[in-house]
Amino acid sequence: MLSVNNVSKKFVKPVSKGQKKSFYADKDISFEVKDGEILGILGPNGAGKTTLLRMIAGIMKTTEGRIEIDELNYQNNEIEIKKRIAFLTGNTKLYKDISPYELLKMTGEYYDMNLSTIEKRITELTDKFKMKSFLHQKISSLSTGQTQKVAIARCIIHDPKYYILDEPTSGLDIISSKTILDIIKEEKKNGKCILYSTHYMEEAENICDRVVLLNHGKIIMIGTPLEIKKKTNTTNLRDAFFCLTEDL
Repeated sequence: MLSVNNVSKKFVKPVSKGQKKSFYADKDISFEVKDGEILGILGPNGAGKTTLLRMIAGIMKTTEGRIEIDELNYQNNEIEIKKRIAFLTGNTKLYKDISPYELLKMTGEYYDMNLSTIEKRITELTDKFKMKSFLHQKISSLSTGQTQKVAIARCIIHDPKYYILDEPTSGLDIISSKTILDIIKEEKKNGKCILYSTHYMEEAENICDRVVLLNHGKIIMIGTPLEIKKKTNTTNLRDAFFCLTEDL
């Protein structure tokens, strides 16, 4: 289980010569995600989604609060936790002059996987993501959808238990998006614990068991899509979000 307990992240930025201003990107965030569950993290740009996921992935330190994965914390168990997670963010770039095969093999070696396990896993992922036709092409020659498949495969080469996915279908066409969403649903059935951040409210309704609605770094509601729609007397998550934020 993944547990986020009263987590906040404060930044300080210069506003003029000699003056600085502090602000919270996330404030007092708490929730849990169980094995075999997809939890959506939803909100507009600037809501605090990416900062929150970076803290959960151990890329950023929390200002306040604690994060535990399988009852382990980053302070004492950083390497062990990172072996158990996959973190995908749009800011992560792939090496352009090597092939997907070479990238996956190299990533497997980073995780100290033996060669036979790496080769078996590459074969599994190649089939799962339908990458056979471009497995040995340079990454620079791939389409956006193909590149995103490679990026996700790289993240999960070590068969992690926890998926932390930041906008995994952003910019993809409908066919590429469906392929990735179907794989995420399949991984849920395999008992994976999945955090899924997206701008696409309709996508979240289709894939998420529960959602966390964020605005200005604060949680405004947590629940299943059906629960949130009932509480706001709306028919979709987009309208529910507008209903919850109209007076904020």
